[in-house]
Amino acid sequence: MTVNMTKGQAISLEKQGGGSLSQVRMGLGWQAAPRRGLFGKRTQEIDLDASAVLFADKQPVDVVFFRHLVSDDGSVKHTGDNLVGGAGQGGDDEAILVDLQRVPVHIDQIVFTVNSFTGQTFQEVQNAFCRIVDEANGQELARYTLDGGGNYTAQIMAKVHRVGSGWQMTALGNPANGRTFQDLMPAILPHL
Repeated sequence: MTVNMTKGQAISLEKQGGGSLSQVRMGLGWQAAPRRGLFGKRTQEIDLDASAVLFADKQPVDVVFFRHLVSDDGSVKHTGDNLVGGAGQGGDDEAILVDLQRVPVHIDQIVFTVNSFTGQTFQEVQNAFCRIVDEANGQELARYTLDGGGNYTAQIMAKVHRVGSGWQMTALGNPANGRTFQDLMPAILPHL
């Protein structure tokens, strides 16, 4: 059963019958918002980029994004860059796979971001979401849907972080501006 998350809400990444999840997928989806033009409504392709920044004691130690598809330790993998988006109806436009059991013990948080490399704002995006899926069975565990677009080029979407011996996901949904994950670091740090 999927949990529809609200901003700031956290859920445990434990299996319903007990035990921890081993592999999860953070899926991101979006659609271009129709714009009024001279000849009616039309849509423009939107290139959003998903990134996962791995932190150890509030310090970034690795990043997975379209130019670095696998973390140095191999525990986090980006499935590839989608240059146009468009699923937005439940399917993932970009996905990042996390093998929670392989994440090194010193990594305590993984923050997921999405940004417009081309500088388009979220006013031009609709139906944007992030979701976490149990890779073992394909079951969607949680979904966070963004409400409305704004005059910003990025979102700090969610984080997966250690709690005791397990993991938890927290929906963040904070707007930011920047074309790359490096540009977003000042906006990420308050969420650690």
